[in-house]
Amino acid sequence: MARLRPVSGVLAALSVALTGTFVSSIALPWYVLVTTGSAGWTGVVAFCEMAPYVAAKAFSGPLVDRLGPRRVSRAADVFSALAVTLVPLLHVLDLLPLWGLLVVVALIGLTRGPGDLAKRVMIPEAARRGRLPLERATGLAGVTERLALTIGPAAGGALVAWVGPLPALVLNAVCFALGWLVVTVVVPRDMGAPVGTSPSDAPSVPSQNRAGGSDDDASGTTAAVAPTDGAGYWRRLAEGFAFLRRDPLLLVIAALIAVINLLDSAMAAVLMPVWARETGNGPAALGLLVAVMGVGAIVGSLVITAFGHRLGRRMVFFAGLLTVGAPRFLVLALDAHLAVALAVFLVAGFGSGFLNPVLTAVIFERIPPHLLGRVGGLLDALAWIGIPFGGLLAGAAVTAFGWAPTLGVAGGIYLAATLLAGLRPEWREMDRDRGGTDKAVAEGGIDTVPPPGPGTPGAIAPPVGAGERRSPAPTGEP
Repeated sequence: MARLRPVSGVLAALSVALTGTFVSSIALPWYVLVTTGSAGWTGVVAFCEMAPYVAAKAFSGPLVDRLGPRRVSRAADVFSALAVTLVPLLHVLDLLPLWGLLVVVALIGLTRGPGDLAKRVMIPEAARRGRLPLERATGLAGVTERLALTIGPAAGGALVAWVGPLPALVLNAVCFALGWLVVTVVVPRDMGAPVGTSPSDAPSVPSQNRAGGSDDDASGTTAAVAPTDGAGYWRRLAEGFAFLRRDPLLLVIAALIAVINLLDSAMAAVLMPVWARETGNGPAALGLLVAVMGVGAIVGSLVITAFGHRLGRRMVFFAGLLTVGAPRFLVLALDAHLAVALAVFLVAGFGSGFLNPVLTAVIFERIPPHLLGRVGGLLDALAWIGIPFGGLLAGAAVTAFGWAPTLGVAGGIYLAATLLAGLRPEWREMDRDRGGTDKAVAEGGIDTVPPPGPGTPGAIAPPVGAGERRSPAPTGEP
């Protein structure tokens, strides 16, 4: 059991932090909606939280590599808890005008971004220490995310319906504090250290050519990418950009997920709360929809965890994307009975459970351990770049055209983006040379991350659904 402690600790910390975030995903939009009565302002608040979040992820990668993900995760959880607490505290003191709320939610996004990145960065090292295949570890992370997606919105919706949105935000702060406690007590102290100081810490990895293949295809050799521990911040960031620019598959993944995340953000931040208010279903139904989707996603994640290594990644990914995308938007646009909507969201959740485990495994395999923080942060930022604008665009569209037409058009765009992206040839790389890394990790033959102490992993954040966002490793869940 001791060898599973790193995996258990990372997943537990991820779980409580995400649970609090999903509680807030119900409470904060509802607070703004009932306070201002405006879908437009609800979108503006979502923008003010997510824009700093995306920027923080993009630029905190080199710091995660340099300081170590364990240290960054703990610090971010403390500051996130304090930032979230400001909303109910200032409201009670009658010191929270609308502009003040915008400032506070921007602070929440700024502190949460590095913490989410740091926790995911520790997944490959936890897999290595536990001798788990990487795909199994990312599958367990997917199950953890979906558990949070089930519990968080349900608790948030129930709390908002019972006592209002402010106590739900207090619960969010408590979850961040618990995340700090788990990382401090459960995650081993020698885990999540800064990247190694010696080039020998870098594993040999296939060097990517411009056509999307690896240099192995032509020469049968691999290229070692040496860590640059003595390098400054900007050089580290430039190295992350350079690596990402040379990998066409990662760029295509980021582009598709950016579109999907924009639409899921519009759904979570504005369209679903407005639907709940205008149809009279209320916040409890809103939380129930997201929770039911989470249940389906848990089942999907368990299936991919058990059988994912036997299935074609590209097939699984696009099947999940078609299931999780347009149907959710269309069933709400048609104002179907709540029971029908719940059934559609359940099936959509099952499909969404396939997405992040597949994407995360692909990403971890393609990025050298010592670059995971900076490349993962940039990749996440590209994939999340549309999220701050989802609420803004949805708020403007609802004001101009109404909520039902906006939902219908968004669902059509989701379907078109999925089908058109699937025609790109880069996706074939998903299944090329798979399995070698997982087998070596399971046998202890390859360090997915440098040895404990001077080495550390990096990672990419993912999720998908009605209250979840995807990282490149997207969102079929907002």
